[in-house]
Amino acid sequence: MMEKDERQRIIDLVKSEVLPAVGCTEPIAVALCVAKATETLGCLPESVDVALSANILKNAMGVGIPGTGMVGLPIAVALGALIGKSAYQLEVIKDVDADAVERGKAYIAENRIHIGLKKDCKAKLYIEVCARCGADESVAVICTDHTRFVFLRRNDDVLLDEQPAADEDEVCDDRWLSMRKVYYFATTAPLEEISFINEARVLNEAAARESLKGTYGHQLGKTLSRPIGRGIMGETMFSHILSVTACACDARMAGATIPVMSNSGSGNQGICATLPVVVFAEENHNTDEETTRALMLSHLTAIYIKQSLGKLSALCGCVVASTGSSCGITYLMGGGYEKVTYAVKNMVANLTGMICDGAKPSCALKLASGVSTAVLSAMLAIHGECVGSVEGIIDDDVDRSIHNLTKIGKDAMCETDRCVLDIMTSK
Repeated sequence: MMEKDERQRIIDLVKSEVLPAVGCTEPIAVALCVAKATETLGCLPESVDVALSANILKNAMGVGIPGTGMVGLPIAVALGALIGKSAYQLEVIKDVDADAVERGKAYIAENRIHIGLKKDCKAKLYIEVCARCGADESVAVICTDHTRFVFLRRNDDVLLDEQPAADEDEVCDDRWLSMRKVYYFATTAPLEEISFINEARVLNEAAARESLKGTYGHQLGKTLSRPIGRGIMGETMFSHILSVTACACDARMAGATIPVMSNSGSGNQGICATLPVVVFAEENHNTDEETTRALMLSHLTAIYIKQSLGKLSALCGCVVASTGSSCGITYLMGGGYEKVTYAVKNMVANLTGMICDGAKPSCALKLASGVSTAVLSAMLAIHGECVGSVEGIIDDDVDRSIHNLTKIGKDAMCETDRCVLDIMTSK
């Protein structure tokens, strides 16, 4: 068994990356930064200036804000100032109600909010908020992580200054992790040490059920569960996996006021790493222990990949999260470490290059694409079929295959990111 200190290091990592969140994490992180600036100012700001990195702006433009029936950053900023509590972190505006929404609309109408790109910003995840009231001013900055404050100032008093160097890489050092270590930890750690991962199942299944009660997004999950969906896709484990996963995404992207368990700063990644595994385990009659270990394998695989990719990139996060769920499903099928590595390679061979064009209701379509590939990759893997090193970017070594994926997503697709943002902001 792995040494306790190393197990604890991995547990701490998972607990720091698998967190509950209400609403899409990018606009909610902006609301969090506004809330902190407001608290630092000590009163309701007369004006709020928000400067964002391109990736934050891209992911916050078209997504529903929970409890508001509204889309985009202005209402998130207004609510952050009016009712936000930074102690709630990614649940910062969970106290929203109808009165707060009306006050938020009035705040927006008074032209108090100004939002723009941060000039010469190298960081992919950067949020800067300047709040003013009379002669007083406060500044709050989040950088590299959705909840990481690196700078706080009230007037001339600097309260926090931990800003990363201009050339500091946003990705984490993942060299202490490997796919073998991820698998070994998930399958051998004492069950009581990893059972906390089951909270992801509770939250994300609840989000999927919520979607069936209303009209959310493009209703992909509900469509798959209707007669037309059942007639085309059938009443199968595969169709249920797609439907349940899409349901949770539909509700979240449309702004349902319900928390989901996120992974690496993304609720959709948390949904994608959780629900395919849960549905498969339920319908395959796996034990509770097998389900817990499969969930840990799925989430930790996604975290491992994101460590070298970064929190935000031009590569759609469902590629990463569905790779995790494919590993979890392969394990639930009875696959050992070798078969799990086959699933990873099959996923990398298929989905590499799927672009992220912001958070929005149609993300449910991308999750469905990723999850369907996860199931297919696991099916091939369990039968010993694996894309080999003579094909494309796959390497014989699974960790090098993962890093080939993240190199493309982090470096090669930078121009893609710029082009996508230009298209989105020029419409």
